[in-house]
Amino acid sequence: MYAHSPPPPLRPDSLLPDPAGAAALRPILEPGRTCWRVEDTARLGVVIDAEDYFALAKAAMRRARRSIYMTAWDFDARIRLMPQTRRPRRPDRLGHLLNWLATTRPDLHIHVLKWDYAELFDIARWSHPFMLRNWLTHRRLQYRLDGDHPTGACHHQKLLVIDDRLAFCGGLDVTANRWDTRAHHAHDPRRRQPDGKPYEPFHDIMMAVDGDAARALGDMFRDRWARATGETLAPPAEHPPERHLHAPHWPARRRSVPADPWPPGFEPMLRDVRVGIARTDPACNGRPAVREIEALYLEAIAAAREVIYFESQYFASTAVADALKARLAEEDGPEVVVVNPVRATSWLENTVMLGARARLTAELRAADRHGRFRLYAATTDGGACITVHAKVMVVDDRMLRIGSANLNNRSMGLDTECDLALEAGSGPEDAATRRAIRRTRDDLIAEHLGSTPERVAAEVGRRGSLVAAIEALRRPDGEMALGRTLEPLHDPVPDGLAAAVAEARVFDPEHPVDAVEIMRRVLPSRIPRTRLWVTLLGILAVAGLWGMWRYTALKEWATLDAVLAAFHSLGDSPFAPLWVMLAYIVGGYVMFPLTLLIAATAIVMGPWWGFPTAMGGAVASAAALFWTGRFAGRDLLERHGGPLIARINDRLSDSGIAAVAGVRAVPVAPYTVVNLAAGASKLRFADYVIGTMIGLAPGILAFNLLGHQLERTISNPDAGDIALLTGMAVVAIGLGGLTSRLLGRRNGRQDERKRGP
Repeated sequence: MYAHSPPPPLRPDSLLPDPAGAAALRPILEPGRTCWRVEDTARLGVVIDAEDYFALAKAAMRRARRSIYMTAWDFDARIRLMPQTRRPRRPDRLGHLLNWLATTRPDLHIHVLKWDYAELFDIARWSHPFMLRNWLTHRRLQYRLDGDHPTGACHHQKLLVIDDRLAFCGGLDVTANRWDTRAHHAHDPRRRQPDGKPYEPFHDIMMAVDGDAARALGDMFRDRWARATGETLAPPAEHPPERHLHAPHWPARRRSVPADPWPPGFEPMLRDVRVGIARTDPACNGRPAVREIEALYLEAIAAAREVIYFESQYFASTAVADALKARLAEEDGPEVVVVNPVRATSWLENTVMLGARARLTAELRAADRHGRFRLYAATTDGGACITVHAKVMVVDDRMLRIGSANLNNRSMGLDTECDLALEAGSGPEDAATRRAIRRTRDDLIAEHLGSTPERVAAEVGRRGSLVAAIEALRRPDGEMALGRTLEPLHDPVPDGLAAAVAEARVFDPEHPVDAVEIMRRVLPSRIPRTRLWVTLLGILAVAGLWGMWRYTALKEWATLDAVLAAFHSLGDSPFAPLWVMLAYIVGGYVMFPLTLLIAATAIVMGPWWGFPTAMGGAVASAAALFWTGRFAGRDLLERHGGPLIARINDRLSDSGIAAVAGVRAVPVAPYTVVNLAAGASKLRFADYVIGTMIGLAPGILAFNLLGHQLERTISNPDAGDIALLTGMAVVAIGLGGLTSRLLGRRNGRQDERKRGP
């Protein structure tokens, strides 16, 4: 592995002969067109799979002196970075490590940036909400959510930048379900989520750079941070002399922090080369669209002479498929090898991405008159699926590209992405770079085949074809039949609803889309009439709510003064509590802020009537939305939700009261959304009501204890009022969370008694 030892020397005969006229070839990397910048790096390394990457990331962060920048699609502070080591150097859990570093390094500032909608995944994994971590960690460790993107987009870049002197970029999020070894055994007891559940084998890859390339990635992160938070981060200053630092809560010993964050023992693959940085950045908030990644794909495909090798989570990009079709139709075009996972994790993902893959591969096979296209799935012991999450492209021995961008439409123009690309020239001074590119490709293929890079290179040289070499090595012959291999993928072309969803590209658009374009894409599709109307009504309902909050007087009602005026107008009516509870129910259907209703109820009705009225209204609203979700969505969710939704449903049904109480105590999604989703799940209604009451009780009680003082505290607070509100919020969240944990432990003990010894 590159993380532990340098790659063995390569034989000169592993190179392809230089094609005639190679010296006149135009570079693939062109700043402003196929990449953002081309920067120098004194050291370049490739890290395959998370066992090595997490260990290297930990070592690098421990050597940080001024700054650590992390951005990803997801982030989970609970994960262990080195589960392969029985007694790793502590702290080993990611959140503990970052907090410890901030505490023990007085000059170190840590900034973590995560896509905002990924926070909803914390509901399924029972994690602390991301933003709450700012209250629980050191002040020089800052967590932020990034919502600066078009509707339907996501932030997908995966970067770790240390002191602007070392940077990792690729496909790996530092989160759960990522750690695995290069052996990818079907059953590895170390490959478990933080809650102890196992997950499938997982394959990914990162690139490490230093020097100007690392500094450029630091610039990219600082720009993202400013856009997301409005705060400007200064580049890290010149590094101070080596300091001895003391950890107050760790074994007392003096530590020195080296000036170079490059991890010891991590041998660079190359030295003193240049690397291109390519981006996707959609048009948003007045910024023009950046589509360098798409341009780089198309230019690299056009430049290929012998073979194009891809690893990707998906194969759904129309632009890439069209470019490949043109090359496959040529008499002397390149071979094209694509490695994908067998399947995705949910019905929607399978329908959208696998449906598009089936359609595009059928078109490619029709265009492939010379038999040069292969689509493989990576499998391991007994045919178990390996989740191929890597985003790799290797073109001949000329270009190696590693990053976050998938082979789908979103990565070309909707989601933020970042790829690094190494390009080799044709002169003798570039021979080492060409060997390293070819070696990396052979190493990846060898991993999938349970072979060695040397054997792959030998087969390619003997047969003159990468496809022929893979076919020869993947055939079951004893030992390999029991382990890893590459299986040809032949997806059935979808029909009916699946075909309509895939063809509409609503969930995999190539650029930001608005409601009008979504309607245009959905309406002509071949969805059965009943489901068409259900889908249309759902879209109209969402669009209607958005329009009401944006263009009608409803937005003026979402203030404390407006709600107070409405509740005061009820006067001394004996039915006032019932009218207020009805307002809660109506408010739930239009996503009116529940907190405003509870605060207004406490102010108008006082503690005696305020608490039962607010509780009754909140529970009534929850019940109404629960049954709406159950009647409208449960059957559809059970049929098409996929394994992830099934696991969440099982978790809710097994520990329903604790689950609901926890979500109510620390809300991570709008009240309306949680209620509808709970109704569509397997959650029992009685558990749902009890959990709702337990989770909401501390907060409602806190509001009512303030009584009439609450109006002044909210409308014109002083420092004491802010402190009081903050303290009560912390107490309410703490009580709700504690209750949820106690209930969860009780449910766990009951389950154990039911299962017996």
